Amino acid sequence: MRNPTIKLALVAGLLASQAALAGPYADELSKCLVDSTTQEDRMALVKWVFSAASAHPAVKSMVSVSPQQLDDANKYTADLLTRLLTESCRPEAEKALQYEGPATFHTSFQILGQVAGKEMFSSPEVATAMSGLARHVDGKKLESLAKRAQ
Repeated sequence: MRNPTIKLALVAGLLASQAALAGPYADELSKCLVDSTTQEDRMALVKWVFSAASAHPAVKSMVSVSPQQLDDANKYTADLLTRLLTESCRPEAEKALQYEGPATFHTSFQILGQVAGKEMFSSPEVATAMSGLARHVDGKKLESLAKRAQ
């Protein structure tokens, strides 16, 4: 990808967590991206996001991702994105880019990321790990809040 604006929009789309508005071409591209990826592809996206996020100072001491693991995740994800945009979903990507601009990639890959994240959080192991939060929530305070709100 030689156009830095398109490349930046694509990467920003993968990193964004806020909701984005999609036009009809972004919708079609999003559908194609989801339909053209396997569960393995989507889990690779989760690994990539996790690997990149592990560099954040707030979690860096809790996680050990080697430079090689990060590079492997970057390479796999770059190859996946390239395949999706230039082969599997090329017609949809061209129309989206032509009619809705580079921000379309942001929206479309954000949706793909949401699908991958949903698959990750539906894992029984992840659900079990997250359920530990309930042991530490003060139920009485939440009940009090709910009563006062009525």
